[in-house]
Amino acid sequence: MPNQASSRLRFSAPEPEGDRNIAAKVKTRTASLLQGKVSEVPDMIFSGVMWFCGAAVVTLLGLIVYQLVVGSQLSWHAFGWKFFGQSDWNPVSDQYGALPFMFGTIVSSLLALVIAVPLSLGVAVFITEMSPARLRGILSFTTELLAAIPSVVYGLWAIFVLVPILRQYVEPFLAKTLGWTGLFSGAPYGIGMLAAGTILAIMIIPIISSITREVLRVVPQHQREAVLALGSTRWEMIRMGVLRNARAGIVGAIILGLGRALGETMAITMVIGNRPEIAKSLFAPGYTMASVLANEFSEATGDLYLSALIEIGLALFFVTIVVNGLARLMVWSVTRGQPARSVV
Repeated sequence: MPNQASSRLRFSAPEPEGDRNIAAKVKTRTASLLQGKVSEVPDMIFSGVMWFCGAAVVTLLGLIVYQLVVGSQLSWHAFGWKFFGQSDWNPVSDQYGALPFMFGTIVSSLLALVIAVPLSLGVAVFITEMSPARLRGILSFTTELLAAIPSVVYGLWAIFVLVPILRQYVEPFLAKTLGWTGLFSGAPYGIGMLAAGTILAIMIIPIISSITREVLRVVPQHQREAVLALGSTRWEMIRMGVLRNARAGIVGAIILGLGRALGETMAITMVIGNRPEIAKSLFAPGYTMASVLANEFSEATGDLYLSALIEIGLALFFVTIVVNGLARLMVWSVTRGQPARSVV
C-alpha cells in the first residue's frame, strides 16, 4: 500500500514550469505554421542561395569550355582533325600534332591500371571481408591517406627512390627475361614510360580501393550467407556472392581511377622523360597530354603554338569528363537505393 501511494503521488506530481513554457512555445509555433503566419522570406533566401550555388558550378564549367574552344580555334583551322593523327611537334616550323601525347597518355594510364587494379581489389576485399574489425578503420584511413599526398611529393619520391630501384633491379630483370617481347628493350635508365605507369598506379590505388570497398559493403549480406550455405569456401563466396554482384561498381571504380590517371600532371612530368615520340619499349621516354601543357605552356611564344596547346587541353578535358561520367553511372547502378554504412 505505501508503494501504491508513492506511485500515485509520483504520477500526479505537477508539471515543472520550464516544461510548460516549452510546450506552450511548441504549440504556438505549430499553430503558426498551420495557419501560414510564419514568414517565407528565410525560405526564399535559402532557396535562392542554393540555386545560385548550383548555377555557379554549371556556369563555371561553361566558361571553361568556352575559353578552351575560343583559344583552340587557330589550331583547329590550321590542322583540323589531322592534329590528332600526326606526330610532328616542331615549334620552330609551326608543325604540331597531338598523336605522341595521346599515345603517352593512353599507355601510361593503361600500365597504371594493370599494376593498380589487382592491388586495389585485394585491399578492398581484405578490408571488407577478411580484416579484423579493430583493423578496418586503421587500414581504411591509411589507404585513403595516400590520396592526400600532393602530386609533386609523389614525383620527388619517384625520382629519389622509385627510379633508382627501376634502373638497378627491375628494368635489367625485365630486359633479361621479357626483352624478346620488345616491350622491355633498350637501356635501363629508370626514367621513362615504366616509371610513369608505376607512380600513376601508386597514386590511383586509394581511389579504386576506396570506391570498391564501398561497393562491396552494399552487397546484401544474404548473398554471402546463401553461398556459404551451399558449402562454398570463403574464396568461392567472395568470388560468386560478392564480386559478381558488385562487378559493375568495380568497373566504375576502375574507370574513375583511369580518369585520375589521364589528368595527372606533375608526378608524370618528373619521371616520364618528356620526349614527343612513339616507342614500343616501356623503357623509352614519352610525353602525355597533361605533361606537355605543364612543360611548354609558359614557353609558347607564337599564337599557333599556344593554340595547339589549348587544343590539347580541350581534348583532355572532354576525355576526362566522359570517363568520369561513365564511371559515376556505373557506380550508381550498383549503390542506388542502398543505405550508407560506417567504415568500421
